[in-house]
Amino acid sequence: MPCYHQARAVHIIQQLKNCYVNMGRPQSALWLYTKMSESEVSPNGFTLATVINSCSILADLKTGKMVHAHVQILGLQGNLVVCSSLVDMYGKCNDVDGARMVFDSMSCRNVVSWTAMIAGYAQNGKGYEALEVFREFSSYMMERPNHFMLASVINACASLGRLVSGKVTHGAVIRGGYELNDVVASALVDMYAKCGSFLYSEKVFRRIRNPSVIPYTSMIVGAAKYGLGKLSLNLFEEMTDRKVMPNDVTFVGILHACSHSGLVDEGLRLLNSMHEKHGVMPDVRHYTCVVDMLSRVGRLDEAYKLAKSIRVNPNEGALLWGTLLSSSRLHGRVDMAVEASKWLIEYNQQVAGAYVTLSNTYTLAGEWENAHSLRTEMELVGVHKEPGCSWIEIKDSIYVFYAGDLSCERGDEVISLLRELERRMMERGCVGGSTGLVFVDVEQEVKEKIVGLHSERLALAFGLISIPKGVTIRVMKNLRICSDCHEAFKLISKIVERDFVVRDVNRFHHFKDGSCTCKDFW
Repeated sequence: MPCYHQARAVHIIQQLKNCYVNMGRPQSALWLYTKMSESEVSPNGFTLATVINSCSILADLKTGKMVHAHVQILGLQGNLVVCSSLVDMYGKCNDVDGARMVFDSMSCRNVVSWTAMIAGYAQNGKGYEALEVFREFSSYMMERPNHFMLASVINACASLGRLVSGKVTHGAVIRGGYELNDVVASALVDMYAKCGSFLYSEKVFRRIRNPSVIPYTSMIVGAAKYGLGKLSLNLFEEMTDRKVMPNDVTFVGILHACSHSGLVDEGLRLLNSMHEKHGVMPDVRHYTCVVDMLSRVGRLDEAYKLAKSIRVNPNEGALLWGTLLSSSRLHGRVDMAVEASKWLIEYNQQVAGAYVTLSNTYTLAGEWENAHSLRTEMELVGVHKEPGCSWIEIKDSIYVFYAGDLSCERGDEVISLLRELERRMMERGCVGGSTGLVFVDVEQEVKEKIVGLHSERLALAFGLISIPKGVTIRVMKNLRICSDCHEAFKLISKIVERDFVVRDVNRFHHFKDGSCTCKDFW
């Protein structure tokens, strides 16, 4: 084929592929590429970049690797556009190692390739790596970050609870003139909420001229995490009044808000209105919120009936039955706890948590023999409870604490302060309980020692000796805060006259002057 006609053919095929991708038909673009490989027409860099983009949209790693091989065969591994597309594709297909391999092989990088690498890490739960790559970009590149990069960095800060890093990135957003960008503003709203600064979330949100469903949803979810159910409902009403259509994630947020604020009637009304009024079909996530909502107010039989009526696969059912299991433990319903834990163990979902929660349920119900048998079974099958871990950020440095670990930073001072606080709490009539423990047949003196060394208490004590008075102490925790520590934090906040914010696996707790924003409903 003459060169002119071949070039013309490549151009036409490229235009068709772009049309398919832009029309939301990436599968058709891939089909066209296979037909192209059967002809005498060879793809160029733009063709391959378009095909790789189609693989990204479809999260089709197998085809993406095949196209990557074609890139190598055609000698285009030095093409900046193609390699940037490959980094993006591997990241969106959850293969960050593949993305990093391509990224490291690039002799020339631009803001697009750096953004793809940072986004790949952030989207795959590797926030520390995302921040490290961003630091490298800031040190080595003369280009300014674009709004896609900044949004990815902000998302990484949100997942890690890195408020200081998030504020620094917010400064870069302002310098770049991206503060009113919808994607960046939504990320900032989410980041501040997840880092325990909900007031900042509101400030950023109210500066958005015409917020879309994404920032509205971020605000609704953020308010829900703080137990501000009424505010979530007001935001939902505001967005619908402004003709902003809620999506499935919005409804997860608003139902979660109703659940954590005891707004059962409002939650049921919203569930029933989802499809009829808003065109959103409820799925297992929404029903799980309702199961949680009913359980929290003691309507366990209704919650159980609803859970039984929902057909779910193992992955979907893990959260549903895990929610019912936790509620059963809270209300002492051994029968439901046994059934829920059996479902989770049978389908190999949350096995360690199921064993531990059922053990707690037996213990609280006084069924010591069953609890002991279960602990023995856990040892035989090799199931271990996830260790409690908390961390605190001070001047962009992270300090991590593990339950019972006395080798922590400034350990002697931390333990000394905890003993002093325990003495002052006892003077006020506070006696440590054991409802948050998973140990059985442990002497009371040992129980109190264990409770006193929960990771969040170690982190709090370190914060008290390291952070100046007047500055809110923010603690992150990988598990749910136990009721003993929750009561202790309320009292300590009054004793030391300090504000503490704790983000556990479920929500935020803002302790101030002897009380918590969750109103003991979590």
